[in-house]
Amino acid sequence: QVQLVESGGGLVQAGGSLRLSCAAAGRTFNTYATGWFRQAPGKEREFVAAITRSGRSTFYADSVKGRFTISSDNAKNTATLQMNSLRPEDTAVYYCAAATSSSWLATTSGYDYWGQGTQVTVSS
Repeated sequence: QVQLVESGGGLVQAGGSLRLSCAAAGRTFNTYATGWFRQAPGKEREFVAAITRSGRSTFYADSVKGRFTISSDNAKNTATLQMNSLRPEDTAVYYCAAATSSSWLATTSGYDYWGQGTQVTVSS
């Protein structure tokens, strides 16, 4: 069992940056792949980024590629999403998730545990 808690959300102007963190309690992150998803009002939850258990491979949605960076620190049991050059369309609740398998990291069904989410609002 893993409990995930996100932090770091907030209000930022377009072009600004935010750093989201995901803290894990329970089993350590090095036994899970980690992903970030987001959900805007009235829309489905969508994939943002993922990192494998080893940390050697990362994956990004096309909409955030080159602007967002995912990383994990197994010693601190945390995962981070650095978001730069933010746009109003990045506004959403951001969720951290952990997966026992790295087979379906771009889909919500590929994850076993979810955090409660943190709000990110980007003003124009």
